[in-house]
Amino acid sequence: MRSRRSFLNDRSGANAVEFALLSVPVLMVLMGTFEFGRMYWSQHVLNEIAAAGARCVGVLQSGCAQNGVYSAANAVNYISSRAATDGIVLSASNITISNNTTCSGLSGFSSVQVSYAFATVMPAFLTSLANGPNLSARACFPNQGA
Repeated sequence: MRSRRSFLNDRSGANAVEFALLSVPVLMVLMGTFEFGRMYWSQHVLNEIAAAGARCVGVLQSGCAQNGVYSAANAVNYISSRAATDGIVLSASNITISNNTTCSGLSGFSSVQVSYAFATVMPAFLTSLANGPNLSARACFPNQGA
């Protein structure tokens, strides 16, 4: 009888049980915070890439022009290589460029729109990010070239 009472009163494994019960939810919250932070950072990078691409097309920088003339292929290569330096892979189908469009009711602008399907590193645990939320960014820049 005494061994049964001593077993019920023994608290030596309580910390291990509490840790086991609480560690999984705490780790999921922590990893979710990291992934949402990565997604927010990816959106910020897309905004900067779109702005840099629109500026490149608008001023006919050497990366987006060939012999001083707009080149769509060069512009796509410039934008995708700029994205690759930040670890985001963009293909030509993710990039839409217009070298003469209207932005906010004004004509004579270059615009770049990029889209990216964000992929989480833990799709089984973060189901809200498992299907790769689509991120996009658009930027305009006034045409400076002739």
